[in-house]
Amino acid sequence: MSESNRERADRVLDAAAELLVRHGARKVTVDDIALRAGVGKGTLYLHWPTKHRLFAALYTREALAYVRLLAAEMRRDPASVRPHRLLPYTYLSVTGRPVLRALLTGDGAPLQSGGDGDGMRREELMAWPRLHDVLVRHGLLRSDVPDLPYTLKTISAGYYLLDAMDPEDARGTEAKAESFAYVVRAAFEPPGEPGERTLAEAAAEVVAIAEELVPQYEKWIYER
Repeated sequence: MSESNRERADRVLDAAAELLVRHGARKVTVDDIALRAGVGKGTLYLHWPTKHRLFAALYTREALAYVRLLAAEMRRDPASVRPHRLLPYTYLSVTGRPVLRALLTGDGAPLQSGGDGDGMRREELMAWPRLHDVLVRHGLLRSDVPDLPYTLKTISAGYYLLDAMDPEDARGTEAKAESFAYVVRAAFEPPGEPGERTLAEAAAEVVAIAEELVPQYEKWIYER
């Protein structure tokens, strides 16, 4: 994609993000997005053939921003690969990004699922099965928890969904993240402290996964 087309695509995604946060995905139309971005509807369809595909691209762009932040954090501090730090960090990153939060917990949630048959699904983008494998192999997650990926995902989902179900909850996100960290460490991590070498090797594997994912998903966002 040329630089000018990439800039135009980002302008459309920025407009979709603004309208999504303000009105919710179901109320936003393609006409609304085109008008806000200052492009014709036909031009918008040159990038993404459906509203679903456009919002899926928006979700992917937001998720990649998180993936880059995560990789940078692991390079800075390999100990952040420990699950009781990794999952609350993810929670804070998501809740701190209004678009990603809306797409994951609001009425935009179905729009990021890859329903156009393109295979770019949230589970693949966030690479949770691969992360679980890394964490278990390095002894950072217990291996005796029945159906570990599902169980951990269910616990994690509660922290996100309760925010949407009870927006008046006075607990701050930092307090919720601390609670999340406690649950993960108590229920899912083995006893004892991992060594520095273990943490460095596990963090390096997670960074490698991120570096592998980013280019292919960036291509998917901008190329039909």
